[in-house]
Amino acid sequence: QVQLVESGGGLVQVGGSLKLSCAVSGGSSSFFAMGWFRQAPGEEREFVAHITWSWSVSSTNYSDSVKDRFAISKNNARNTMYLLMNRLKPEDTAVYYCAGSGRIVDGKFEYDVWGQGTQVTVSA
Repeated sequence: QVQLVESGGGLVQVGGSLKLSCAVSGGSSSFFAMGWFRQAPGEEREFVAHITWSWSVSSTNYSDSVKDRFAISKNNARNTMYLLMNRLKPEDTAVYYCAGSGRIVDGKFEYDVWGQGTQVTVSA
């Protein structure tokens, strides 16, 4: 059974940076895409970024709120996905989850494997 484990969260000041990691374990992965989501207190979980791949070419997509500040990447040799977060703002405070999409439904990635989440807190 594939498992995802996030790490790298913590407390950072406004304008600072953090790098989150998501390690894939428990066997080979057959994901079509992997992504980062976040959930702030009292809010619904929202999409942050995802990375997809076709043969050796990968493509990325970001929410407007993090575009140009965050960068998603994947190291296939280490079976790990990353989220580099720069110029952090208080509104980036949330629990960040990584997820894997093992199926495509109606042309959309359906994320069916989730990590436990890691807290990111940005202090003003």
